[in-house]
Amino acid sequence: MAFAAILTVGRLKHSEEHPASREFFEAGNEVMREAAKTGHLIKEFSPNRAKFPEETIKGEGTPILTLTVWKNLQSLYQFTYSGLHRQALQDRNKWFGPLPERQPNYVVWWTDMLSDVSWKEAFKRYDFYIQHGPDSFAFDFRHAFDQFGDPILLK
Repeated sequence: MAFAAILTVGRLKHSEEHPASREFFEAGNEVMREAAKTGHLIKEFSPNRAKFPEETIKGEGTPILTLTVWKNLQSLYQFTYSGLHRQALQDRNKWFGPLPERQPNYVVWWTDMLSDVSWKEAFKRYDFYIQHGPDSFAFDFRHAFDQFGDPILLK
């Protein structure tokens, strides 16, 4: 059985002490609690001690990165566009500034083994997406692939 992994990337508009940033962290904690309750979130990776590539962290604003693994792509997609996460997406412009051109806010990929998911692997997939666009190796929801590498439409 394959799992869906997702790396999200953002850069705070304000300092971590700013009221808008504090609101983001509070909302983010609630979103992760809701994700855990779905029963579809397999693992959340801590960014503590992760070695971020220089190109990912340079620029203004604190980088905010998440790395999670889900039971399947459909449950990840449904969670992304419902509940508290949907509200957070609607509010994201209060918290986050734009990323450089061609840098996506997230990248998704399939993995057969949870042990294959790491920050290093996530950045490799992210860089691939930036260099080559969506592919079965690294994709987004608009250009999704099933676990066999075939394009699919998510609903």
